[in-house]
Amino acid sequence: YDSAADSTSAQTLSLLSELRRAVEQGELRLFLQPKVAFDDGRLLGAEALLRWQHPQRGMVPPLDFIPFAEQTGFVRRLTLWVFEEAARTWRTLPVLGGTALRLSVNLSTHDLLDTELPERLVALLQRHGVPAHAFCLEITESAIMDDPQRAHATLERLRTAGFKLSIDDFGTGYSSLAYLKRLPVDELKIDKSFVIGMERDADDAKIVRSTIDLAHNLGLTVVAEGVENAAIWNLLHRLDCNEGQGYHMSRPLPVPQFIDWALRWNDRTATGWGGLELLTSDRTASAEL
Repeated sequence: YDSAADSTSAQTLSLLSELRRAVEQGELRLFLQPKVAFDDGRLLGAEALLRWQHPQRGMVPPLDFIPFAEQTGFVRRLTLWVFEEAARTWRTLPVLGGTALRLSVNLSTHDLLDTELPERLVALLQRHGVPAHAFCLEITESAIMDDPQRAHATLERLRTAGFKLSIDDFGTGYSSLAYLKRLPVDELKIDKSFVIGMERDADDAKIVRSTIDLAHNLGLTVVAEGVENAAIWNLLHRLDCNEGQGYHMSRPLPVPQFIDWALRWNDRTATGWGGLELLTSDRTASAEL
């Protein structure tokens, strides 16, 4: 007998119970982090991120509960919560530059292996009157490779339904290029570990450049995570990366603050976006906005 085993089991049951309560009692929060075009600074969309406002512990970091939710399968419930909240939020977001924003939602391995997922998501869209092209679904390489055939079938059905599809954290998984070219995806998202290091590490810079070239040759758009400063922005701009996401533009924000930020960002770009020159001369952009 090992008392530590009982303790771990009790903690697991307690956390699962708290997560269920969080969904039922409105403790979950939707945050949005902007995705911006490198060519002209346009705000194109945002990634929908989950936060947990615990009544006693305050804001719980995602790493403290998302891995646990994935292990137990409860992540499917969280995914549906995020997707529905994002669909509800999409209708409240302002149209900027005559274009509606696209929201990105992460899918887990459990989500991809759920054969009913496409129908569930389409039903939520219909409930809120939102088109499928308003969403980009992000999937990690590891999630796809757990069961490639089943994942591929699910992705095909999601694409047929009208969703944009993205490979998240690209470069950290183990999928082969032969398999990558057959996936029905529209976008590659370069993992921030390579992007953050490309300023100082020549190998990281080569990986980023090669990934951008590979994606473009396959007809895919490229998003770089981890754009933390103007120097990284400028490097990615010169490499013809399509979109960026990171603290240089904005941290993840609650929806009301995101809308305020988006309106100010749009005013700024509409009245004189200077591309490289503007960002090079203004290294406090993220703090101001």
